[in-house]
Amino acid sequence: MIGLVRGIVREKTPPQILVDTGAVGYELLVPMSTFYTLPAIGQEVTLRTHLLVREDEHQLYGFATEEERHAFRQLIRIAGIGARTALAILSGLSVRELREAVLLQDGGRLVKIPGIGKKTAERLLLELKDKTGALLPTGHGTAVPAGSAPHPANSPEEAIRAEIVAALLALGYSEREALRAVSALPPQSDTATGIRLALKALAPGG
Repeated sequence: MIGLVRGIVREKTPPQILVDTGAVGYELLVPMSTFYTLPAIGQEVTLRTHLLVREDEHQLYGFATEEERHAFRQLIRIAGIGARTALAILSGLSVRELREAVLLQDGGRLVKIPGIGKKTAERLLLELKDKTGALLPTGHGTAVPAGSAPHPANSPEEAIRAEIVAALLALGYSEREALRAVSALPPQSDTATGIRLALKALAPGG
């Protein structure tokens, strides 16, 4: 099993890239979320990988973070969700957005992704409804590998959103309620303002 590839980016033709490890050049398919973080051609990159073995092909998939690879592996376990479809889902939604969609049972986000129809979206939401925690790897952080650009989840805005959600959870609100309230906040809200607005929205009649 090939779990990680480190080498020089030689070609970038989305969604496929070629990484030269010195002795071997690996062709990998990557979600666009990973593609956007890739360094320039000629620079080094480190990617987590998943090797899919079938009778007629061996295909290697690459991911900027362990979080993305873990979500990919959970998606391909669902009947009717193949590797290409899972790649399309992770190209259209970040892992955080996918998890929110499942928690809120929001199929509208999924049907906007090419190749995902209403029935597929409903089946995916149903399969993952009680497994949202499975979309996040156990014992792994979400740090970006060396040679990659910062992942959007590490942005100041995302850090503030996470703080607001954590505060709402500490106050006794469910994760679904917290995520719904935070998703409605105006952009660039600071933590204190965000918590105040979220509490107002969650209050009866808010």
